[in-house]
Amino acid sequence: MRILGIDPGLQRTGFGVIDAEGQRLAYVASGTISTLEAPRGDLPGRLKIIFDGVHEVVQRYGPACASVEIVFVNVNPQSTLLLGQARGAALAALVSGGLAVSEYTALQMKKAIVGHGLANKDQVQEMVKRLLHLSALPGRDAADALGLAISHAHAGASIAALAGATAVTRRQHAQYRKGRTY
Repeated sequence: MRILGIDPGLQRTGFGVIDAEGQRLAYVASGTISTLEAPRGDLPGRLKIIFDGVHEVVQRYGPACASVEIVFVNVNPQSTLLLGQARGAALAALVSGGLAVSEYTALQMKKAIVGHGLANKDQVQEMVKRLLHLSALPGRDAADALGLAISHAHAGASIAALAGATAVTRRQHAQYRKGRTY
């Protein structure tokens, strides 16, 4: 199964494509979609670059599914809103390409790749390099995207088995602050 990982960002959106056959993983491609050439004030233009870039990756590599990082609120709410819009552009491109999309937090990805959720970017790069038998370190954004694809390769089969065994639904009610439920 070919899996596309997306690490959304307004300036740089990382992508990583792997093939997974059981526990065997093979590197296909990775890189970044950059909006640095677009004027800073042109948000719609930057979002179009992200949408078109992700759409092109989907068309070129033909993944069966995708995994995207979930964005949390940062210290600066304006940055969080902008990042959320970049993530939305990437999600729209994936869904318009007919892909099923799974979402993972940065903590879940780091725990799956490095073994603990507080890993830094250098550790993620090194482990992605080792897991995919790469000759050099991937870029930071590409490494995160590859890490998301690897996380889905490992967790996706388990999630699918659970979904087939029982009805899985997201609770929409009874949520407290900070996402806690009862």
